[in-house]
Amino acid sequence: MSTNKINAAIIGSTGYGGVELIRLLASHPHVEVTSVTSSSSEGTPIAEGYPHLTEIRTDLLDGIDPKAIAAKADVVFLATPAGVAAKLTPDLLEAGLKVIDISGDHRLKSAALYEQWYKKTPADEKYLEQAVYGLAEVYGERVQGVDLLSNPGCFPTATLLGLVPAVAAGWIDPATIIIDAKSGVSGAGRGASLGTHYSELNENFSAYKVNKHQHIPEIEQVLSDIAGKPVTTTFTTHLVPMTRGIMSTMYATVLGKYKDADFVELYRQYYEGRKFVRVRGVGQWPKTKEVWGSNYCDIGFSVDERTGRVTIISVIDNLVKGAAGQAIQNLNLMMGWDESLGLNFVPVYP
Repeated sequence: MSTNKINAAIIGSTGYGGVELIRLLASHPHVEVTSVTSSSSEGTPIAEGYPHLTEIRTDLLDGIDPKAIAAKADVVFLATPAGVAAKLTPDLLEAGLKVIDISGDHRLKSAALYEQWYKKTPADEKYLEQAVYGLAEVYGERVQGVDLLSNPGCFPTATLLGLVPAVAAGWIDPATIIIDAKSGVSGAGRGASLGTHYSELNENFSAYKVNKHQHIPEIEQVLSDIAGKPVTTTFTTHLVPMTRGIMSTMYATVLGKYKDADFVELYRQYYEGRKFVRVRGVGQWPKTKEVWGSNYCDIGFSVDERTGRVTIISVIDNLVKGAAGQAIQNLNLMMGWDESLGLNFVPVYP
């Protein structure tokens, strides 16, 4: 296992995902952040916009120049809006950088599907084919040594980690899956909008992008791969008045006479040795506060013998396991390091 120190660049350093990368990588024993980049705030001290980074980062934000970034770094994280990473990635790879794309530009293998759901120009088919989808606990063995990695979305991370073991084992009918997901407001980014205005958000609970969320095809792509046949789902997202956290509550018909304890054992076996998935015992269901600020995904179950359905509850911190933390976990796997390096944070509670 290589332990050589590497240099990292972050493009999109002024968004919540980029800032979380800076915070987490400050504790990584083998990574030094040598370039923080923003097209909108070039020349501005990073701590001016985020004073909590004072003494951690005192440098000025760089502009986006692939050759200049490659002169300072070995790997680049793209914490950019949809459509930007697709344009930057070819030049970054050509400059010799490893690329970890935290945006959605390389998650979908179909360019047409990306254009349909994201309403942006897709990445070139060559790079969609090259990109490895980095759901670490499911596809981690594919990650080592790759040059282009696509980090999963926040909702897909919570949802897929909650569903994959049961689908892989054939314990639930994929055609019956319904996903009810809730997210804190940081998932919408730092930009102001009517939906994230305090007066609109506080003491409110709202559904959004009903049957139109761009994470739907990503979830279905992975479930179809695991099931070995096309899978479609009903997926509804809600915005709740909290800063961080995702809870994905999933329902499906059980194929067999399985009880809560059976699901607990199945999931503990599937995720054995994977530190960041914690499977709750019978009658224990996770809360978002219990993973706050950490890279954990906590999962609980309840089988309803009356209806023949199982309820699966999965929670993550959307900015850590749902974005920056999983990106670092994937970097560790890419480099052949212990996947928990730089991520051994106990959740913040209460």
